[in-house]
Amino acid sequence: MIDNPQLRQGGAGALARARPPGRALQIAVHSHKRKTTRIASIALLTAALCPAIDLRALPEFSRPNPLGGVVEIDRPGSKFADAIQLTAARGAYASFHLVAKLDRPSNYEVSLHFPLPTDIYREWFHFNTPDKKYYPDALIPIRSPYRSKLPEPDNRISQQTAQAFWIDIWIPAATAPSVYRGEARLTSGSEHKSISIEINVTPAVVPEKDAVTLDNNSYGTSWLLDQYPKTLKGLQTIAAGDQKLFKLIHQYHKIFYDHRGTFHQLGYGHAGKVGPEFAPELTGTGAQKHIADWSRFDRHYGPLLDGSAFQGSKRGPRPIPYVYLPINPEWPATFLWWGEPGYEAEFVNVVSEMERHFREKNWTSTRFEMFFNHKKRYKGFPWDGDEVRFSRDNSYLIDYRRMLDKAVPANSPVQFVMRADSSWTMEQQFEILKGVINFWVVGEGSFSWYPGAAQQLKARGDTVWTYGGTPLVQNISTAITLNPLRSWITGVDGFVRWQTVAPGADPWYQLEGGGEVLVYSGERFGRPEPQASIRLKLQRNCLQDLALLEEAAAQKGQRAQIQQEVVKRYNGTSLAAWRNTRPALLTKPVLEWNNADFDDALKPFEARFSNLESGAWQRVRDYALSLEAK
Repeated sequence: MIDNPQLRQGGAGALARARPPGRALQIAVHSHKRKTTRIASIALLTAALCPAIDLRALPEFSRPNPLGGVVEIDRPGSKFADAIQLTAARGAYASFHLVAKLDRPSNYEVSLHFPLPTDIYREWFHFNTPDKKYYPDALIPIRSPYRSKLPEPDNRISQQTAQAFWIDIWIPAATAPSVYRGEARLTSGSEHKSISIEINVTPAVVPEKDAVTLDNNSYGTSWLLDQYPKTLKGLQTIAAGDQKLFKLIHQYHKIFYDHRGTFHQLGYGHAGKVGPEFAPELTGTGAQKHIADWSRFDRHYGPLLDGSAFQGSKRGPRPIPYVYLPINPEWPATFLWWGEPGYEAEFVNVVSEMERHFREKNWTSTRFEMFFNHKKRYKGFPWDGDEVRFSRDNSYLIDYRRMLDKAVPANSPVQFVMRADSSWTMEQQFEILKGVINFWVVGEGSFSWYPGAAQQLKARGDTVWTYGGTPLVQNISTAITLNPLRSWITGVDGFVRWQTVAPGADPWYQLEGGGEVLVYSGERFGRPEPQASIRLKLQRNCLQDLALLEEAAAQKGQRAQIQQEVVKRYNGTSLAAWRNTRPALLTKPVLEWNNADFDDALKPFEARFSNLESGAWQRVRDYALSLEAK
């Protein structure tokens, strides 16, 4: 009912007394209609000025789209929620998507209030050229309250009606187990919408040690010049010793470290040229060759090898666990003299000096990798160091091992390891290079053809990682968990994503799948440092849960039973489905294989993991938390 002041105060009654009854009624009705029309018009105008708003949440593996829905590949089983209720362990992050939606263009404000440390990120919607759809991936740190308008001007999506936010809530290990509550709030004009946030913090603490080392690989530093033109302005080439460069490199190490990963940066090319920022300066030749200056090398690597580069991290500072050495056929000795006494003298002199320097610096927590990344088809050297296909090339690796052992004392506390990345001939190399290679990085798919190899290699003291690519943004979000989980099930020590810092020429408006990037340059947003992606966050959260599962498996002595339940919840399989068998391809000589043969031989095994759902990992997490509760 409309509360009309004129009717309450007798205005219409006075008119009725001055006119015939019929006329008075007519005037009163008309007056009521005029008031009703006026109020309705005001209401419509108010609605036009204050758009309808909505604020809801999505689970972390259900990625939002810019129209207020869920990206198609993640959509089955995904549901928006009007309240957030999570269960989480301590020493870990709890995450979710917050989605603000307006029914028409307008200004808005989003704020979040929670009693535990909270990080808020605006999700960038990338136009993905392979399928011409939008996906959120890059995360831009923001502060609460965040004020903007829809459509977001810089994202340039004319039909955008929703903006998504990634929420990370950090639960320190010392947090008291309890239920913690807060809220998120959306305001636009005079309209308000809020949703509650509730996190049940359990007594469980996620172990600091990961079940699987997740490595993020890269090459050189020239890409930094392309991605940070303002930050590195004036550097036409990498300026040796430039502290801005080293700071940026350390930030890349830190962002992967903060997300429970490691970062590898290879410092030389296929023809052996070493970047000046990756090696100490040398002088002399033959028996007189030695290290002339350590200063640039120490500025680059010192904070990484003593852990000081990670001050302020929630994980606490610690030295990086692995690092590439600059050693290759052209450094420290010149390959022109390969096979001559002078080559060995140069190699042994310099590597001996490196061992002494590392020992004096007490850099004894890191594994220093002698690794050969070249292939003969690149025409730098006449033998393959990476993914050896020709058996005779193994002789070079045997010679380098002999020289390394000559240069490094057997009782040195410095951890020199000899690494080989292998695919074509890994089964033969495991035998030929026993005692030569003690750090294997092998193709994940082809390694599955040799059941039991991981346990055999580890039993003799070798470290074993597998390697592969990074899931594309158009893949289901759960795909980012497959490689870490498969590594844990297989029993290897780690997994390498071979390229993780190459977003492409224009990732913001023309992303090309994102298969070679997990972090983006923040320079366009006034943040001259790398910014995480949603996929990196999902990977981190997966590693948190795997650490809990590994702890339970080790303590309870029920590894097989626990892994069996994990894969059942993950994709409805048994452990047997995660073990491959030898394909017919292995009956043919290796030199008759080609890449297409490789792919065909792997397809049946990979097909077993093609039915992933967006809710798969949440089921695994629920199980991990239930084990800790018991």
